[in-house]
Amino acid sequence: MQNLMSHLKRVAEQKPQATYYNVDMIKYQVAAEGIQSTPLNLALSWRGDPSSTDLRIDYKYNSQAMAAPAPLHNIHFLVPVDGGVAKLQAMIPPATWNHEQQTILWKIPSLSQRSENGGVGALLGRFQLTGGPSKPSQLAVQFTSEGSTLSGCDIQLVGTGYRLSLVKKRFAAGQCVIELEHMIVMK
Repeated sequence: MQNLMSHLKRVAEQKPQATYYNVDMIKYQVAAEGIQSTPLNLALSWRGDPSSTDLRIDYKYNSQAMAAPAPLHNIHFLVPVDGGVAKLQAMIPPATWNHEQQTILWKIPSLSQRSENGGVGALLGRFQLTGGPSKPSQLAVQFTSEGSTLSGCDIQLVGTGYRLSLVKKRFAAGQCVIELEHMIVMK
């Protein structure tokens, strides 16, 4: 409590006009393995020949990975595609191609059990190549979520004279990488 009081005093001196102060009480990382422990299950598949490559990313929202089901927000799927991409033949849903970095980026604003098809879907890309075939590469995924945790960890202040006015529960994908089909690593 002494450390908390010292911290609040410093914050009050820096922002004397503020009516309240937010304090991070606990931050932690969860390291879990297996598809059942990830809030977004992924499968990546490549198919192609010297002149074209087909890329498919299957995804599924997994509410069982969370203490209380909460939507995932700002989901970004980023994949490098080599082989001299000459033309984008199809992107479903539409995606952004970065010619300089040779990467394709899909963005999904939100995903939950209430999403279309219960949070299950696929991202499809077809690329016409000049120097193929493409080599399968890593898929990087980022997202955030508020209102739940992956660990079920909660916080409670015991004592008199103090109270917690707001407790936010939030998690984010620090690094979520998938290599080839059905292999997931989260850090």
